[in-house]
Amino acid sequence: MIQIVETAAVTGLDVWRVRVEVSITRGTPMIQIVGLAHGAIREGRERIRAAVSQLGLHVPGLRITVNLAPADIPKEGSAFDLPITLGILAAAGEVPRERLERTVVVGELGLDGTLRSVRGVLPVALHAANASDVRRLIVPEDNAAEARAAQELEVLGVASLGEVVEFLRDGVIPNRGTMRPSPELRAAGRRAPDLSTVRGQAAARRALEIAAAGGHNLLLCGPPGAGKTSLARCLPGILPVLGQTEAVEVTAVHSVAGALAAGSGLLTERPFRAPHHSISQAGLIGGGGIPRPGEASLAHRGVLFLDELPEFDRGALESLRQPLEEGVVNIVRARAQARFPARFALVAAMNPCPCGRRLDRDPECTCSDATILNYQRRISGPLLDRIDLHVTVPPVTWGELASPKAESSVVVRERVLAARERHRDGCAPGTTDPLNDAMLGRSSIELLRVATDRLGLSARGVHRAVRVARTIACLDGSDGIAGEHIAEAIRYRAPAAG
Repeated sequence: MIQIVETAAVTGLDVWRVRVEVSITRGTPMIQIVGLAHGAIREGRERIRAAVSQLGLHVPGLRITVNLAPADIPKEGSAFDLPITLGILAAAGEVPRERLERTVVVGELGLDGTLRSVRGVLPVALHAANASDVRRLIVPEDNAAEARAAQELEVLGVASLGEVVEFLRDGVIPNRGTMRPSPELRAAGRRAPDLSTVRGQAAARRALEIAAAGGHNLLLCGPPGAGKTSLARCLPGILPVLGQTEAVEVTAVHSVAGALAAGSGLLTERPFRAPHHSISQAGLIGGGGIPRPGEASLAHRGVLFLDELPEFDRGALESLRQPLEEGVVNIVRARAQARFPARFALVAAMNPCPCGRRLDRDPECTCSDATILNYQRRISGPLLDRIDLHVTVPPVTWGELASPKAESSVVVRERVLAARERHRDGCAPGTTDPLNDAMLGRSSIELLRVATDRLGLSARGVHRAVRVARTIACLDGSDGIAGEHIAEAIRYRAPAAG
């Protein structure tokens, strides 16, 4: 008789139901795993034997064949340890077969029988919750909080193989037990610095507020120590809090990447990712034989901060074009393909020249015009064209440092929320045709035409300038896009001073 245990394989954010089929027959004693199983799954045979022996359970000294069906879907990772083990124990009569019906199981075994957390549990839980033939999900205790974000699904978080066996034999639920999703089961994120700690930089603070209100990309250009990084780190603090749907999206990406802390529930703070400039293209947008999300996807619904922008690998930067336009990353490999969400706000920072002193009052900058031009050309025109706001960040004077604190993040966020409420969809890139915007009057269109002729803006640049102007109008509480809104938006389209 074939024993079947249901589990799942995760590729990207896509989930595939997998049937663990176990057959025990006479023959050479061994455990053979087939069905396009990768190395970590085959190595699980030794973990299974050791964990079962620790409980004093019986694994037949016969030929045990495990098939992971369907066999044409690549499967990797250690999450198959627990379902394979339960399939073997059920086939050997150690646990009741009927207890495994309508149940999906994932988990990695330790040699002592403890269960360790695995990647991708939240996508598996969401998939199982939408399946009419699934009632229960058994996961390691460290993954239970994220799994409980799935509605209408019974989640059993267990700490060891012994607890699972006890539940299947006697129906005894651990004290941690079966719980329904709870709004309180959420991970506390790292709080963003308050904007009041940034002294001076009125123009950059204004640009930061516009970026937050409209979801625009921002480039800060200035000498070292001017406050570019501090400004960037304040951006999450003036963004709206994550909604329930957004929180599930963000947590799912982090779950697949293995970036959730043990016991974490839904993430409520918007991500802030700041990779080092030595990062590879695969690290930035994702990759691998079995694709994993990169920093661009880990920043989904949050902020991707690229400090020292010209120092990044040119190919890595160019790979950001698709997510900046479409909000997704498509990764295609020979064995698998994946699609990850990547709708983030890009904040980039750079020095005006290699030595960084060109904007400083210190006259020691020795960079020639040719050197500066080559330095700035490390960033391609098409990428710069996708950055809506170009802002110069000058050195901070002593008077600014000694000045009273500026507005706090709470005050600025209130204006951001009000602006988003005035035109919820209008500030989002790609939602409308800006030139047919009802808020755009004839005088504004004429000003835009003149500015376009003089600055040589591309079609994308024109559209993005109108969207920025619309955001500015929403911040000002205006019912239409006035000439001053267009003028301010155009100023941000000009490259930051070098």
